[in-house]
Amino acid sequence: MFNEISGGVTAAKQFSAAGIHCGVKRSRKDLAIIYSHRPAIAAGTFTTSLAAAPPVHVSRRLLQKSPEIRAVVINSGNANACTGVKGTEDAMTMVRVAAQHLGIPENQCLVASTGVIGEYLPINRITNGIVSAVGELSKDNHTAAAEAIMTTDTFIKECAVQFRINNTNVTLGGMAKGSGMIAPNMATMLGFVTTDVKISAQLLDIALKRAVDQSFNCISVDGETSTNDMVILLTNGAAGNPIIDDENSTEFELFYNALEFVLIKLARMIVVDGEGATKLIEIKIEGADDEASARAAGKAIAHSTLVKTAIHGEDPNWGRIIVALGYSGIQFDPADVEIYFGNVPVFRRNYTIEYDGNNLKKVLADKEISLIICLNRGSARARFWTCDLSGEYVAINAHYRT
Repeated sequence: MFNEISGGVTAAKQFSAAGIHCGVKRSRKDLAIIYSHRPAIAAGTFTTSLAAAPPVHVSRRLLQKSPEIRAVVINSGNANACTGVKGTEDAMTMVRVAAQHLGIPENQCLVASTGVIGEYLPINRITNGIVSAVGELSKDNHTAAAEAIMTTDTFIKECAVQFRINNTNVTLGGMAKGSGMIAPNMATMLGFVTTDVKISAQLLDIALKRAVDQSFNCISVDGETSTNDMVILLTNGAAGNPIIDDENSTEFELFYNALEFVLIKLARMIVVDGEGATKLIEIKIEGADDEASARAAGKAIAHSTLVKTAIHGEDPNWGRIIVALGYSGIQFDPADVEIYFGNVPVFRRNYTIEYDGNNLKKVLADKEISLIICLNRGSARARFWTCDLSGEYVAINAHYRT
């Protein structure tokens, strides 16, 4: 259906990016710009935190006024969160300076920040950096941009795909950051996606919200929802396909499937890179009454410190999964539940306990582990992704500021 390609956030036609070091961090890249060379529209999802940072408020307000957006400017190393009026002024300064040097209206540039909470931005360094970054804009600088938005991340997170709509080659690609403080609830992770598909603003918004719900809203590293989470999707229609304006069309389905694929891949990268993580855990809830129940069950298990530490210790402690189901708020009968670690059953209906010790040991030793929980009540299902919880997570976060 689609082919993975290189290029990340600049894989689509008429997009450029830059990533530079401007001085927020000591030495690593800390400022990125994404830019469309032609008119574009955007959709976004944002954290629901009541302590949302000024860049979230500014970008959300700009998008509410108009979907016509051509650029995003992002800094890392400082979240510009809990910074009051000055924080809002600094976010607007980033927008104003970026727009001025890109030659676009101020209301067509969004802003994002990530990093330490409660400190003012070194705004002079950032504005000087914006000027330099505009001069570095290039289709080849997608990886530099992806590096510039990292905080405690240990690797760059990019993905891009190419596919065909109405016999036209189209492209969709993106980048993300996130490692700790991950339990998005869109509404510390950021995601930016670009595409050259021609699609209506209404369907762009529908597609993004739906895809985020199946990807970034289905991951957890530590159960913490950040003040700065956002996902922005930009499209400039440069591929030249006939506009997609029918939600029930094959063309919209193709676009949505590609978007969901990219977002899930980026989301899984965030979990793999979870602070101190050694294992990726995929949680599959099956046989729930409805999707809401399936998601609630998956979320409870993904957030469970006891489940995550058990997996880290390669302990098949199915009782901790039952405990998480018990406080998830869903309706279920423990006597109907079945639990599998990979393809190995450990708990069957009517409280039947099964263990194949040798196979179970192999499953738990893998870097990627699947937990399958069958509720045996209905036909609804959901997937969540999380990681194990190690002592390294404590070490990283005990000294994040110091």
